[in-house]
Parts: sequence; structure tokens; C-alpha cells
Amino acid sequence: MTAVDEHRPGYRGQISDHLPTLAEVLRDQGYATYMSGKWHVTLDAAFETPNGSYPVQRGFDKYYGCLHGGGSYYKPDPVYHNLQRITEFPDDYYYTTAITDSAVSFIKQHPTQTPMFMYIAHYAPHLPLQAPQDKIDACRERYKAGYDVLRQQRFERQKALGLITPEMVLPVFQKEFPDGKRPAWTELTPQQQEKWITDMATYAAMIEIMDSGIGKVIQTLKDKGMYEHTLFLFMSDNGSTSEGGFIKQLMADLSNTPYRSYKQWVFQGGTSSPLILTDGRSKSQTEKGSICREPSHIIDIFPTCLDIASAHYPDTFHNQKVKLAGTSLLPAIRKQKIQPRDLFFEHQTSCAILSDGWKLVRANGRQPWELIHLTTDPFETQDLSEQFPLKAKELENKWTRWAEQQHVYPFEYRPWTERINYYQSLYPDQKGKEN
Repeated sequence: MTAVDEHRPGYRGQISDHLPTLAEVLRDQGYATYMSGKWHVTLDAAFETPNGSYPVQRGFDKYYGCLHGGGSYYKPDPVYHNLQRITEFPDDYYYTTAITDSAVSFIKQHPTQTPMFMYIAHYAPHLPLQAPQDKIDACRERYKAGYDVLRQQRFERQKALGLITPEMVLPVFQKEFPDGKRPAWTELTPQQQEKWITDMATYAAMIEIMDSGIGKVIQTLKDKGMYEHTLFLFMSDNGSTSEGGFIKQLMADLSNTPYRSYKQWVFQGGTSSPLILTDGRSKSQTEKGSICREPSHIIDIFPTCLDIASAHYPDTFHNQKVKLAGTSLLPAIRKQKIQPRDLFFEHQTSCAILSDGWKLVRANGRQPWELIHLTTDPFETQDLSEQFPLKAKELENKWTRWAEQQHVYPFEYRPWTERINYYQSLYPDQKGKEN
């Protein structure tokens, strides 16, 4: 986790200085490297003075964005251009647009004879929900049908696109809600319905502004003559969040269709997010719309990028031996199988392992494990731990060994803000220097 240095392995609160970043590896092999947007891997206490963890100190030639993980879209803080702090913003400033404008500027200034790596990290649609009113108004009508109708429509569209098979039935997740009861749209008060419509319209407006910005980046690459030589990877880092109360949970219930649970937990609704990969070559259109179902993990992005770039990972970094986690997805992109492996998760004591079509998962370290056969139950509706206790124990043992190797223990159960305050008080030294 970011924000605070807990002074224990695995919880130092910022990007490690013992391992190279993708930008550092590619820059050392001739790439120009640019970043625009959210950084969120520097300690909060280091926002005032660069401490070696800022983007341009970790491999990026140019950077514009905010170091924080969330905040205002009109006055984000702290915003940096390289190592220069930006504190004044024009009246019409909107952070998503500024991220786009900076990325476009970097591309325009880029020498085309040099290969380029660019990382664009948007806030949107992270809380708070903020967008220009005219953009919100343009999105309101589509949400007036309510989440029950829209959820079913989205599910049917997913079937039509081939994302899920025709025989699947849309589950309704009851136990995720207070008192184990998910309300129907018609059970909300008019005031609650209006709040939900407005917030969903704002959420949609934020995404449409981001989407428009991505279009501007693509057009700039075309204008520069770089489009056909550019590979694009687009993904989200997690599922929709229920943070913010009852209405926000009902929003997330729609956004995560058809999956269970939300951001923070490692059920499918928290961890399953799409990865879209394409490039500008005209022959790639023959692969348009193809779906790769190989299980993958965020740790696979690094080796995949190196593989595509024909770049190599160093044996040492700062005179220490290093090893790259993850596996390249290039074979999967070429419709080949990748080597079977187990994938592990832990976030604020919510735990899971994926192994050969099975998933062992629990909401937090104090809850019992659930055993899910994802191959037949991708929406996690049936706990099979009692029917297959040996399989559950096998996966639990695997997860425990991984947790010990990765310094997951001891579990920390304090709520997030309380946790930050506790460790800042316990360890006033928050300079971000690893021992």
C-alpha cells in the first residue's frame, strides 16, 4: 500500500529502489520515456521535496501529473512538471484534460527516429465524482431506466459480444449489501433514484472526457506519422468501488456486471478488469474483436512490454541481483498457450489464489475461505469448500507459502485512515529510504 511507510517488508509505502521500473529498463535501451497522470507510488510525507521516487527520478524523461492517488479534478495536489511544483491553475482547468494535453505535447516534441514509451495514468473515474455540468447533463437520460434494467441490458450485450456464453444467468448478489438484501430500483425513494442518476451521469461524463482525450492522443500519433508503429495497451487497475455509501454501492453493482463484490476485495468484481491490446497496423484489423481468455495479472505487463520491444531485463540493479516477476503475454496474443501458473492476491487482508480453474478467496483474514470453480462458476456464486476440503486445503497451503515469501504477514486490520495515522505516529521518519 502507498501513503505511509510502515517500516516492515512489503509495506514501505512507495516504489522500491531495489528494482528497476519499466521506464528505466526501456530508457537504458534507447527509448524516450514519458508519463502523464497519476503516480501514487511516493510517500505522502515526500510530496514537498523529491526523495528519489518521483517519475523523472525513476526512468521517465518527462512527466506531468499529480503524485497523489486521488483528489480534486479542478485543483489536484501536488502536481509536478518534472521536478517543478505546479500550484496555479487556469479557471477552466480539468485534470483529465490536462493529462491528455501533456501527453499530446510530449508526442509532438518527440523525435520520431527514437522509439517511445509513454505511460498515461488517468484519475478518472476515481472519486470524487466531478465533471463539467454540460457533460453531466448529456449523460443523464441513459440512466433513468434504473440499474435493474441497465444491468440486464449490459449482461445481454456481453453475451452478444461473446464475452460470456449464452446459457449463463445474471446473478443478483444479496449478501454484499447491508442486512443481506439488495434493493430493487423500484424500492428506492425518488430522492435516492435522482441521486443515483446524477452520480452515474457524472461518472459517465468523466469517462467520456477521458475517452475523448485518448482519441486526441491517437490522432496526434497519426499526425506525427507514428500511429502504425505504435502498440496500445489499455486497462483499468481494479473493478468499480463501493466507497462512499449506499448509492455508490448500487452504482458499483451496475458497473461490475456480472461480477461479485467491488474494489478493495479480491473477488472477481474487485480484480477482473479488461486489457485491450491493439496497434495501428492495417493488418491488425483481422484480429479486431478477438478475445483472449488466458488468465493474466498486472505483473505480466512488464515482461510483455519487454518481449514486444525485444528488450531485456537486467541481471543486476544498483549492484544487486534482480529477477522479473510475471510472464510475457505475447504467446497468448499470438493465440498460443502460456505456461500454466498460480496467481496470488492480497489487498487489505482480502486474499485469493487462482490455480488451474479453481479460486480460493476470502473477504478478509478473519473470514472463512471460499472455494470457487471459476471454469463453471465465473461469477463466484457457489462455495465448494465443504464438498472439496482437500482442494481447499491444498490451495490455502499454497497461498500461505506465497504470503510468507512476500512478507504479507502480520495482517493489518486497522481502517485505512487510522492505519496511516498509526504508522506515521509510530514511525515519524517518513523519508522513504529503504533499509
